[in-house]
Amino acid sequence: MSEQSRRRSPKPYRKPRKDPVRILAFEALRAVDERGAYANLVLPPLLKKARENGDFDGRDAALATELVYGTLRRQGTYDAIIAACIDRPLREVDPPVLDVLALGAHQLLGTRIPTHAAVSASVELARVVLGDGRAKFVNAVLRKISQDELDTWVQRVAPPYEDDAEDHLAVVHSHPRWIVSALWDALGGGRAGIEDLLEADNERPEVTLVARPGRATPGELVDLLGEESVLPGRWSPYAVRLAEGGEPGAIEAVREGRAGVQDEGSQLVALALAAAPLEGPDRRWLDGCAGPGGKAALLAALAAERGAALLASEKQPHRARLVGRALAGNPGPYQVVAADGTRPPWREGVFDRVLVDVPCSGLGALRRRPEARWRRRPEDLDGFAPLQRGLLREAMRAVRVGGVVGYATCSPHLAETRVVVDDVLRGRGGPAVSAEWIDARPLMPGVPALGDGPDVQLWPHLHGTDAMYLALLRRTA
Repeated sequence: MSEQSRRRSPKPYRKPRKDPVRILAFEALRAVDERGAYANLVLPPLLKKARENGDFDGRDAALATELVYGTLRRQGTYDAIIAACIDRPLREVDPPVLDVLALGAHQLLGTRIPTHAAVSASVELARVVLGDGRAKFVNAVLRKISQDELDTWVQRVAPPYEDDAEDHLAVVHSHPRWIVSALWDALGGGRAGIEDLLEADNERPEVTLVARPGRATPGELVDLLGEESVLPGRWSPYAVRLAEGGEPGAIEAVREGRAGVQDEGSQLVALALAAAPLEGPDRRWLDGCAGPGGKAALLAALAAERGAALLASEKQPHRARLVGRALAGNPGPYQVVAADGTRPPWREGVFDRVLVDVPCSGLGALRRRPEARWRRRPEDLDGFAPLQRGLLREAMRAVRVGGVVGYATCSPHLAETRVVVDDVLRGRGGPAVSAEWIDARPLMPGVPALGDGPDVQLWPHLHGTDAMYLALLRRTA
């Protein structure tokens, strides 16, 4: 064969290299996109299976987790950058291709993975899951992205702040514009505060445990895990934080139900309700929206210390079963029922303390469920509104005169917080409720920046918690 013929001979075909870490990350993103799954639910079983098959070690699991959550959190920014690198509208790119491109963009712009490794690994992934033809497209786009760093790209694709502040923040901090606007309205203040909040939404949240009173103590968890692995809670006397993340399910106290995974904001809400001043009997407590059981388990433990009993109600039977598992082994009396809190089976005025942590948009937990920001729509709030008001009205009917109701939600959106409480108290859309506000701020001792009261809004950037809201009300007639 001549030298010229040899030059023209095609290279032998090379099978793509299968990278189990990136394939798993891609599978998780497809589940989120195709099935509407949540990463915090779909990722753990994938990781467990990979470990059992011997495909993963600890560092592989950490990388896969970072790829999935980092890509979801920065999806809006990466979409804008990808759109600037292609010659067609983003909506015309197949979703699986977009997932591979977003994974590649995150490796290039959001991690310390070297450029050549990020591009080559993403192209190999594309060859495995998309085929060689579309892998060439992925390669061309990622090479364009790799030419600049994240800050340079953001300056190029985001409109100037002076021209459109909300759109600028939406691109820079990877939130839909309507969420930026809603959070800014709830937070108030200038540019610095909203930027701090949006950036906090994009940070990996700590894993926080609660030591359930009467069953475990924070000191026991520290002894069990070691001081180098555990940090004290910031605000809750029952909280500890895992310094390096870790797997809570591997902790003996968690497996036994004596401790649980619970954000400190949720702990503060339950503790404030339990600490609210009360005249008369304090024997019957109700958690009217108990699923999946975290607050109910803490309330049941607190109630048991006072000789009180908790009724935990959850509408969905499968979630009621989760509540039952969370409360199993509680030292005091409790009962779990599957019941609709807007049409409750209990009589009026029989409870001394009532908590309703109502279903909501979940905008306060975007750190934990980053995909929710892309899934929610403004009109979703209209669907939650009647349910939230109905649950609060029935909670006010369930409590006795002089008793306390806590209205809580994991959202800072004004339409789900203060507006709901005001509407119920003033009789908008239903009978007026006779109640007075209780200042919740003194019931969260040591927690700063709680606003003007009497209700409380927690914030990720100020308190390191989910953006939980709490209003405390005392029934007066």
